[in-house]
Amino acid sequence: MSFVHALVAEGATILAEHKAGKRDFSQATHAILSKIPPNNSKLTYVWENYLFHYVSEDGFVYLVMTEEVAGRRLPFGFLAELQQKFLSTPSSSASGGSSSHSMQASFGPTIATLMHLYNTNPPVDELTRAQNELNHVKDIMVQNVEQILSRGERIELLVDKTDVMAGQATMFRRGARTVRHQMWWKNTKILILSFFVALILLYLLAAHFCGATLGHCPIP
Repeated sequence: MSFVHALVAEGATILAEHKAGKRDFSQATHAILSKIPPNNSKLTYVWENYLFHYVSEDGFVYLVMTEEVAGRRLPFGFLAELQQKFLSTPSSSASGGSSSHSMQASFGPTIATLMHLYNTNPPVDELTRAQNELNHVKDIMVQNVEQILSRGERIELLVDKTDVMAGQATMFRRGARTVRHQMWWKNTKILILSFFVALILLYLLAAHFCGATLGHCPIP
């Protein structure tokens, strides 16, 4: 609960107010109201761990007390909306010289509703909205950059794999030529060996009939 106490006053006379907590800040509130100059002004006072933000315009004071975590933009946005709602109330134009809390019944619930809204579901101001959109765009850009980098890594990996495959293909071709040459030489040696074996067998067969010198073979 960042918004603690809010009020509308005419000078130092409180016309309507609402307190969100149980602690009584009346003494601090009256002390702040007594310090506000009669001219139009906008300022923030610090008291303990709380901030008193006010807008003074045309004799009326719109004041809200918040915790420090609320900052300044949101409370002054609250005060602008509070001022707009108050000025749109018919009884505000006839409040000159009114007594203390003379508009409590008519405008107190409006202050309570507005404080509840800002405490539970505060509107996003334009600067915060722009910052959120900027952060969203930045996140998208970061994701795109990460995707590009990741795609680049995949491309490099693919190139590396292609180089490895090309190297393996070259080694395979060299190995195939070596194996083919070895097989050709092996087949050649088998053919030569088979030729000499055939000659030896032929000689042995001829020697069996014609003698070792082949001199006793009959001549046709």
